[in-house]
Amino acid sequence: MDFDQLLVRFFGTDDISTLPPQRIVDGLEAIRLQFGLEKDEDRRFALWCLMYMLGAAPDVDEAFEDEEDREAARDFMDMADAEMAEDDEE
Repeated sequence: MDFDQLLVRFFGTDDISTLPPQRIVDGLEAIRLQFGLEKDEDRRFALWCLMYMLGAAPDVDEAFEDEEDREAARDFMDMADAEMAEDDEE
């Protein structure tokens, strides 16, 4: 799943910085609902990554039953956090 496509799907735009706070809350609720219902592991992981990037992801141990999925999520968190730290330094 493409990040921008997910933003458009759940928020109606790929630039959520332009949205009013309630629209962001509504979009996050829709993502959480879809995450809970999603059976496809890859899509589920993509939804979790989006929630993480938006500061709303559930804990890795609660979100994923499979240890490989948990480890992949931790790896994603490390990469995303390193990227954000680089951006902060610039």
